[in-house]
Formats: sequence, structure tokens, C-alpha cells
Amino acid sequence: MSDANPLMNRLEGPAPAMEVALDIIKRSLWVLPLFVGLGFAGWRVPGAMSAGYGLAIVLVNFFLAAWILQTTGRISFAMMAGGAGFGFLLRLGLIMAAVLLVKDAWWISLIPLGLTLIVAHLGLLFWELRYVSGSLAFPGLKPTPLHHEEHHNRVG
Repeated sequence: MSDANPLMNRLEGPAPAMEVALDIIKRSLWVLPLFVGLGFAGWRVPGAMSAGYGLAIVLVNFFLAAWILQTTGRISFAMMAGGAGFGFLLRLGLIMAAVLLVKDAWWISLIPLGLTLIVAHLGLLFWELRYVSGSLAFPGLKPTPLHHEEHHNRVG
């Protein structure tokens, strides 16, 4: 670690991105029945299966994004910036491959799959905004009242 070049510093301790991604995955369990139910209502079994597959793609995408940031952040901040940019391109390619791999399967309907990919990505991110902290004292998720009190007692 070099103090002369701040880009060569690295992330120490728990990774906020992974904490947020795991929280998104946990919260997605609440919306899984909704997506599958809407897929079934509009497109029967292929719609339900497409919605479930689409949500799985979204969750893997969030997890991979966090893993890339966590892994590269432990090397250096410059590596993390590169991992974020190139990781985005890699993850877009993986999403495309996941769709192209099954696009002609009997159990896939492209409309509910596409809608799930778009709505789940945006919906889960906006839902998670309510739980993300904007404080350097608590990077990642907002602390629970008990966690905040413990931190205050340690600092004060």
C-alpha cells in the first residue's frame, strides 16, 4: 500500500457492495411470487418460468457486480474502477448469453423474460435505496437503531 498514490490504496474490511447485493437478494424473495404470478397470468407456464429465470439472471448479475467490486477493491482502488467498468461489460455479455442460450426453449416467453429483466433490475435497485446508507460512518446498509447506538457508544 502506497501513501504517495491514493489509487494504489485498497479496500480494507467488509465490502459494502457485497452487503448491499446480499440484501437485494434477500429482499427479492418477497417479489419472486409476484413476478412468477404475473408471468403465469399473462403467458401461463412459459411466462412463469421466464419470469423466474429472469429474476435469477438479475440476482446473479447483482451478486457478480458486488463480487467483482469486493475482489478488485482488495487489490487497489484503480483495479476496482477497472473492475466496475469492464465488469459491467462482462455482465451485460453474460445476460445476453443467458437469454440467447434459452430463447428458443419451449418454456421461455421472451416478453415476460425481458420485462422481468428490466423491471426487476430497476425495481430492486430503487427498493434498496431505502436501506442504503449515505454515510461514511456506515458504508453499505443503514444501521439498525441498535447498531447505531453501539457505534455511538464506541465513538463517544
